[in-house]
Amino acid sequence: MSDKRIVVLYGGFSAEREVSLVSGRACAQALRQRGHDVVLIDPADGIPALVNALDPARDVVFNALHGRWGEDGSIQGLLDLMRVPYTHSGLLASALAMNKALARDIFARVGLRCAAGRLCTREDFRNGHPLALPYVIKPVAEGSSKGVRIVTSGDNLIASEEDWAYGDHVLVESFIEGRELTVAVLEGKAFAVTELRTGEGFYDYEAKYTEGRTQHIVPAPVPDEITQQAMRWAEIAHEALGCRSLSRSDFRYDDRPEAGTAGGLYILETNTQPGMTPLSLAPEQARHVGMDFSDLVERLVTIARHD
Repeated sequence: MSDKRIVVLYGGFSAEREVSLVSGRACAQALRQRGHDVVLIDPADGIPALVNALDPARDVVFNALHGRWGEDGSIQGLLDLMRVPYTHSGLLASALAMNKALARDIFARVGLRCAAGRLCTREDFRNGHPLALPYVIKPVAEGSSKGVRIVTSGDNLIASEEDWAYGDHVLVESFIEGRELTVAVLEGKAFAVTELRTGEGFYDYEAKYTEGRTQHIVPAPVPDEITQQAMRWAEIAHEALGCRSLSRSDFRYDDRPEAGTAGGLYILETNTQPGMTPLSLAPEQARHVGMDFSDLVERLVTIARHD
């Protein structure tokens, strides 16, 4: 890698721009400390400028973008066409994982349990609640829990674009009681299981990115069989979606005695572009198994490739 320039893509056009800026700066700093020639580029400055700035003969892209156009296959397709190697998953896996409805179908096909749910339109809500209360509504293709909310008795239904700014479609899933778990996978191998405990509410955007709102407990204090199941399911999801490099899968674990057969583990989604700051979940799990942040960032660059 000594003769390569590393181009860190950060910022971008999505609702997760601010998170991406933090990830990109942290990764660039770690790579510079390792002696690499690093340049930061924000695609929001213009795609023609990005294309002109990239040199396929010498550049490797570290993709620190989050959200639409950064982790949905769009930037991956551009880099494939240019034959520039890049970190994280390729076009197809990125597009599948970003589309939560498609990802649910794939999870079900390989035997992973998801919450009951279906894809609705805004019009469907005119006829009343599409599922029994409580349920969760999610944008089909957003990250960082943007737009996710729990609907309970007395909450207003989606009636207009003003109520729902994420397109015509809404993913609706039954609300699963229990604990938030997450598992990072590097090159097909799970690191560990982290439990996420929020002081109030659920693990939404504010809980993820407001300091002090969420406690990360690694390893998660759950039965060993649940630890093994979550790690195995994260590896299966990584493979089924066609991910490469790094991913992170999120779960709910209902351990209430009264839950009966409805209890246990449920997979929520897989993220192909996990947050990449030293305090983010995937780097935190890597550190738990002996890989520090700069080692992780270096490894992602070493295995970068294009399709």
